[in-house]
Amino acid sequence: MTGEILLDINGISKSYPGVKANEDVSFKIGVGEVHALLGENGAGKSTLVKMIYGLVKPDEGRMTLRGKAFAPTAPSMARELGVAMVFQHFSLFEALNVAENVALGMENPPPMRELAARIRAVSEEYGLPLDPSRMVGDLSAGERQRVEIVRCLLQDPKLLIMDEPTSVLTPQEVEILFRTLRQLSAEGTAILYISHKLEEIRTLCDAATILRRGKVVGTADPKQSTARELAELMVGATLTPPERKAADKGEVVLGVTDLSVDSPIPFGTSLKKVSFTVARGEVLGIAGVAGNGQDELLLALSGELRTAPDKVRLNGHAAGDYGPSERRNAGLVAAPEDRYGHAAAPDMSLVENAFLSGYLRRKLSNRGFIDWPATRRFADEVIATYDVRTPGNHVAARALSGGNLQKFLIGRELDQTPEVIVINQPTWGVDAAAAAAIRQAILNRAAEGAGVVVISQDLDELLEVADMFAVLNEGRLSKPRPVKGLTIDEIGLMMGGAHGMEVAHHAEA
Repeated sequence: MTGEILLDINGISKSYPGVKANEDVSFKIGVGEVHALLGENGAGKSTLVKMIYGLVKPDEGRMTLRGKAFAPTAPSMARELGVAMVFQHFSLFEALNVAENVALGMENPPPMRELAARIRAVSEEYGLPLDPSRMVGDLSAGERQRVEIVRCLLQDPKLLIMDEPTSVLTPQEVEILFRTLRQLSAEGTAILYISHKLEEIRTLCDAATILRRGKVVGTADPKQSTARELAELMVGATLTPPERKAADKGEVVLGVTDLSVDSPIPFGTSLKKVSFTVARGEVLGIAGVAGNGQDELLLALSGELRTAPDKVRLNGHAAGDYGPSERRNAGLVAAPEDRYGHAAAPDMSLVENAFLSGYLRRKLSNRGFIDWPATRRFADEVIATYDVRTPGNHVAARALSGGNLQKFLIGRELDQTPEVIVINQPTWGVDAAAAAAIRQAILNRAAEGAGVVVISQDLDELLEVADMFAVLNEGRLSKPRPVKGLTIDEIGLMMGGAHGMEVAHHAEA
C-alpha cells in the first residue's frame, strides 16, 4: 500500500420500494489495499458493489477514482476505467472453451490465437495455470474461478471486486488464490473483498468497513480483531456458538447401498456405488469440491432421481423408487443448493413457496383446496423463527437477498418435523449470525432424533455440526469416519482426490 487513495466513496445512498439499501455510505480504498466489506445478509453490500461496477445508479452521493469523478453507467464503462469484478456465481458457458469464455467478457477481444497466448502468460504469471483450449464444462470449480480472475486480469484492473471468492474452493485452492491476490496487491491493484469467512478476512485483508442495515457502523483492522469481534460488529449483538445437545444414537433411519446413477445434469458427475447409513440423532457431513456429485446425491436422496427400491431405505423400508412426495410422506425433507429455481420459485411469494414443499407434512390443503390461512401462518412462523428480513410474507422470493432467502428455505424444511434431513450447502452465502442460527437448528433437529445429511464445501461447518465425515470425489464416497481427530489439512487432501487417503491415513496411524 502506498497511502494514495484509489477509490473514494462519499455519502452514497440507494433506495428501493420499501427498503433503503444504502444510506450515506462513505469509505476509502487505497492503492494496493485489500479492503474487506463486511455485513449481514441484507446489509447493503451487493447494492454497493453494483453501484461501483455500474450495474446500479446511486440516488445520492458521489465517487471518485484516482481523484476523478467516477459514475459508471454500465459495467463496460467501469471496466474501461479500471474496475473489474468476479461474481459469486460464475458467468461461464460450459459448452465453450476457456479462451472463448474469456473473449465473451471483453469489449474488443484480440484474435483467438493471440488471446490464448495472453491467457497462458497471465495465468502462469499469477500462479493460476490454465489451458485456453479446455472446455469449461470439464473444469473444477477452482479452475472455473481462475477463468473469471484471468478474464479480469487481462483488463489490467486498478480495483478488483471479489464476491465470496472461496465458497467453492478446497483449502489448497484458497492458498493459491490468496498468493495471487497478495501479488496483485504488491503490484498496486486494490481489492475489495466480500466474504462471510472471517478467518480469511483476518488472514488476507488490510482494512475492513462494516455495514449494518445499509449504513457504515464501523471500521476495523482485521489483523488486530478476532473473528468473533468482527461478527459482533456486523450484527450489533453478542454471538454464541452453536450448542451441541446430547442425543442418543438410535436405529438407522436412512440407508444407502451401492447407489449408482447417471447424472441428468449436463457436464454433471454420475454416482458410483455410494454407500452409507445415518442413525437417529446423527449428523453425517459430506465434503467435496463443487461438481463431484453433490447435486446428483441430493436428487437421488430426495426422490427426484429414482433408483432400484433397495438402493435407498427409509426407516428400514425400501424407498429407492419413491418420488419426492412419497419420500416426504415417509419423513425425508431435502433442501437443494440452487436457491433460485430448484429450492424456490423466484416469482412466487414466500407464502406460495412455503406451500410448495410444506403442504404434505404441514397439512396445508384440504380435499384439494389450499388452506391459505394455515399456509400464511407457516410462512410467518419460518420468517420469525429464522429472522428472515422481508417486508412481509407477500414478497416474491427473488426480492430477498440470497442469504435471507436461504434462511427461509432451510427453515421451511426444518420446521416440518422431519425424520431424515438432507441439505446441500445449508449456509452458502449467509452471514455469521445466520450461519450459526442455521447450524443450531440442524443440531436441534438431530437432538430431537432426526438423522441428518449435510453436504457442504465449508469444512469448518462440517467439523462443527457433523458426527461422521465422508468426502465425495468424482461421484465416489469415501468410507464415513468419525469427525473427532480429523484435521483440515487431511480433509483438504481427501477433497482433492482422496480415494487413497484412507489407506494413507491408516498406514500413518
